[in-house]
Amino acid sequence: MTNDFAAAMRRAALSTRAYDVVEATRIVQDALVRQAGGGTYHGPGPDRSSREPKRRPALGLVDPNAEIIEPTKAPEPSTASLGGSQRPLRRLRRPLGEALRILGVGRLSTEAFGSLTGLESLRTKPRCPPPPIAEGAQFVTRSFAGAAGARSYKLYVPACASEHLRGLIVMLHGCKQNPDDFAAGTAMNAVAEAHGLIVAYPGQSSSANTASCWNWFNPADQMRGSGEPAIIAGITRAIVSEFAIKHRQVFVAGLSAGGAMAAVMGETYPDLYAGVGIHSGLAYGSANDVMSAFAAMRGDTSIALRTKGSASSRDEQRVRTIVFQGNADCIVHPSNADRIIAQAAADVPSHHSRRERVFTNGRPYTRTIVADADGTSVLEYWLIEGAGHAWSGGHPSGSYTDATGPNASTEMVRFFLKGR
Repeated sequence: MTNDFAAAMRRAALSTRAYDVVEATRIVQDALVRQAGGGTYHGPGPDRSSREPKRRPALGLVDPNAEIIEPTKAPEPSTASLGGSQRPLRRLRRPLGEALRILGVGRLSTEAFGSLTGLESLRTKPRCPPPPIAEGAQFVTRSFAGAAGARSYKLYVPACASEHLRGLIVMLHGCKQNPDDFAAGTAMNAVAEAHGLIVAYPGQSSSANTASCWNWFNPADQMRGSGEPAIIAGITRAIVSEFAIKHRQVFVAGLSAGGAMAAVMGETYPDLYAGVGIHSGLAYGSANDVMSAFAAMRGDTSIALRTKGSASSRDEQRVRTIVFQGNADCIVHPSNADRIIAQAAADVPSHHSRRERVFTNGRPYTRTIVADADGTSVLEYWLIEGAGHAWSGGHPSGSYTDATGPNASTEMVRFFLKGR
């Protein structure tokens, strides 16, 4: 490898770290052509080889010297913190040659990369106003700070909060979204108002992830008592204390990266959350760095999911789970929903299931219901035909929404409250 070629690879790695995939592709292809004795590759975008890419806050995602791996070494989750025995994480390493091959083909799976970093086209201009706030309700901005860090969040308090409060839902947005966008798109405030629920919308910090993605794939953010799980749990506990919300009336839900983080919260804090809603997300432990996150989103199951504690020791903390997934999702492969269900079903030693095919507004979907020995519904899986990477039944004022339905917000609340 010549010095010029090695220098080009370092520039490409810096561009990848800065999420400038087009520039990284151009640099690599230009270097490959020069290495083969050809001219200059004229790919998409302006020729910016004369200057270094603009640096953004480093997330430790790329090692420019050798392999594309997650270089941060975080301690493995302890058995006590996760409630069961654990398998060691097997890191998914990518040799430099393979990374060059990925970049050399001219497309780094824009769909998969986009869901993680927000590079995909995003509808930011709403086509209609967001759902109105009910008279007497509040939708306010707050902040939380704890030992693991600080985040701002939006809080919806229904008009009936002082009289008849039935619980709290923590809603985790997807990449390139924010609390206001997610609240508008899911229309969860309106559903919460009808059922007497408080809703919290934590916002991811751009300093933690430049595309505002929750870092569900980072081992340091997959453990109880540290990182983003500790921050989200801290927000939850502060609200529970303030409004005297009863035990087992707290739920967490999310979309895409937020759905994957909701799975993390349900696994690491089963004593705090009674139910989890995962829309177009991934199972807990599906990835341990950025490259394995790409693989998991494509449906690659080469990383074994972490084992969970025995059901007998977790019965008092069983987390009920509802999953929504479009079978035409090109961002998160539908097989990830099957892994979520399989992981959750491991906590139900004796169960039975039934499946039904239903239509909403002409769209077919299959609903699978898993119940325990007592007949209590502990799992639901909604596989929606023809749906992509969007909140089902969402409001068009928000991003990543599909108004056709079924209505994920309504069904999640129904599922949560039915199991109390």
